[in-house]
Amino acid sequence: MSIAENLHHVGQAIADAARRAARDPAGVQLLAVSKTFAADAVIAAADADQRAFGENYLQEAVDKIAQVKVLRPDLALEWHFIGPIQSNKTRPVAEHFDWVHAVDREKIARRLSEQRPAQMPPLNICLQVNVSGEDSKSGVAPEELPALAQVVAALPNLRLRGLMAIPEPADDYESQRKPFALLRELQAQLAAQGIVTDTLSMGMSADMAAAIAEGATIVRIGTAIFGKRDYAK
Repeated sequence: MSIAENLHHVGQAIADAARRAARDPAGVQLLAVSKTFAADAVIAAADADQRAFGENYLQEAVDKIAQVKVLRPDLALEWHFIGPIQSNKTRPVAEHFDWVHAVDREKIARRLSEQRPAQMPPLNICLQVNVSGEDSKSGVAPEELPALAQVVAALPNLRLRGLMAIPEPADDYESQRKPFALLRELQAQLAAQGIVTDTLSMGMSADMAAAIAEGATIVRIGTAIFGKRDYAK
């Protein structure tokens, strides 16, 4: 199937999951994860009305953003950086992206704020939380989240939008829901402390329905839209 057809099917799946959860499907944004795919794949998705794209690999993403601008200057796209950020790579992230989903350290947040160009709007930030407690997984520990959120919310060139998580994979639906429920509860706890956010970036192809049931506002879907990734390219 074409990228346009894949987008249609993914959109239907999101809408179905939202309705089962008694939610308005319009409250769930699809983030098309275009990492490892070329600019022409992004353009094909954009021609099918997809506007938000997620990238993990910084140099590939910066090159792709430039290519899309040259090939289709008419397209107004929203670019999300969803991969881990090294402290020496914050400047291009601050200069080229609209959203960053994986901030988990004060140092990274401060550098993004300092390096955000003055003519650009504030950079939208999601804090990545390690909801599964995995030693190998990035993300701030839940108990350390309030302090980090306070710092990020006060930085001048950032806008704290919400939380992001990549839980440990689980096969059954109820097990999938538990870490997403924790992320939703953490968001509510921040709100009770005066830090109100509007975004829960959680859920991928295998656990999207569980994430939507627990309040996801952004789901990150790649293979179901663009096909199998070729990491050897």
